[in-house]
Formats: sequence, structure tokens, C-alpha cells
Amino acid sequence: MNKKKEVSLDVSGVTFADVIAVARFDAKVSISPSATTAMNTSRKFIEDYAAGGVPVYGVSTGFGALANLHIDVKDRIQLQKSLIRSHAAGVGPAVEREVVRALMFLRLRTMTSGRTGVRVALAQTYVDYLNAGITPIVPEFGSLGCSGDLAPLSHCALAMMGEGNVHDHSGKEMSAIDAMKAAGISPIELEAKEGLALINGTDGMLGMLIMACADLSDLCTVADITAAMSIEGLLGTDRVYAPELHAPLRPQLGQEISAANLFALLKDSGIVA
Repeated sequence: MNKKKEVSLDVSGVTFADVIAVARFDAKVSISPSATTAMNTSRKFIEDYAAGGVPVYGVSTGFGALANLHIDVKDRIQLQKSLIRSHAAGVGPAVEREVVRALMFLRLRTMTSGRTGVRVALAQTYVDYLNAGITPIVPEFGSLGCSGDLAPLSHCALAMMGEGNVHDHSGKEMSAIDAMKAAGISPIELEAKEGLALINGTDGMLGMLIMACADLSDLCTVADITAAMSIEGLLGTDRVYAPELHAPLRPQLGQEISAANLFALLKDSGIVA
């Protein structure tokens, strides 16, 4: 995949190449004006709900089994903080840097869609973390899978609050607050609904899947090149890979693509039969 140097996030989403560029090659991230407008618009709805008397899940109520529990206005900020702290409970060794960066970038992409109701300042903190090369330490075990990557996402959110530990751009482990001070990033103070918005998703699994798909694509290419070189080494023939022997007779897309690759790689070779 192409190694992009910068990825601008807007309301339309991202590509596999965008995720790989940020996760593996440290591409810089920015938020587009359209995404900023969308986030400001949705945030206004959340603030209106928070100020009103209508119960809204995760804003003026508890979570899960406590959805019917009313949360007093004075306790709603603490509710969001407590949600993050209580779910940052993973165990085991830290997952790879690229996995955490993919997770953070995909969560940021969701924020910039303008559908989560978070403030632009919160999304910008994720941008600043990614651009500074700071990586929250996320334990390997603890995700609930299809119910959400709650623990991994919580460890990332905790770091945005200036809590927990991170690796700086050089890989050195330190406290989140020290890394943020060194990079000139201010800890974020969560407001209504923002804790919920930061952890309600499956970005960890999605990030790992995207990178696995990218690796598989590269491996398939390498396999075709290796096969072509082997055919040449054995003084074999390229005629069995002719297009007319595959697509019309055996309608298997993977076979068709691989055969076409081999046929192209062996074209004009001077050492095939």
C-alpha cells in the first residue's frame, strides 16, 4: 500500500491505506473543516440534552443495567470519568504499537463523523497523541469482543485524561501526564457522554483485521512472485496460466487473479518452455 504522509479526516470515513499509513508509518493526522462543523453541530444536541429534563442514556442515566438510574447534574462529569477508570482493566503484556495506533485512529474517525456528540477538543487530543508518536499502553487481554473493545479503548481514553502509562515516540515507558507535558498536550476533561463515546466500539478488532488483510494481500503478491521464479528455475511453462484457461472455465476469482499475475510475471521470460 502507498505510504501516505498525511491523512485528513472528514465525515466520509477512511480507507485501508489511511489506517495502515497512520498505524505503521506514522502519517500525520488532521481534522478537516467539514468534520469540525459536523462535530460542533452534534455536540450542541448533547449539551441541550444534558441541560434538559428528558432522560438520555449515558448522559443523564447510568449504563447497562443502571440505565434507569437518574444521574444528578453535578455527578455527570464524574460519571464519564468513572466509566473510563472502571473499564481500563485489561491484563497481560502490552499489545503492539501499530495495533494501538490503528485503534486510536479508527476511534478518531468515528468521532469526526459527527455522530458521537464529542467536542472537537477531545478529537484533537487524539490527533495530538498520534502526531506526537505517544502510544497508550494497552494490555492484551480484556476485550469483550462483539460487545465492544471496552477495555482497550478505555486504556486509550485514560491516557487522554493524563492517567495510566504510555510509550513515548522513542518507545520509552512513562506516565501519560509526563509524556503529555513533554509534547505540550493538555489532559482532556471529559464532559457529558464523552466517556461513552470513547469506548463504545470495536476499533481494536477492526484495526487488527485491516492490518491482517493488508498483510495477506502482500503475502499473496509475494507468493505469486515466488511461484513465477520457481517456474523459471524449473524451466517450466507459462501456458497453463493463459487467461482463457481460467476465467471462463473455472469461475474462481482468486484463481483468476493469481493466474493473471503469473502470466504477466512470466511474459517475455527467456527461460520458460
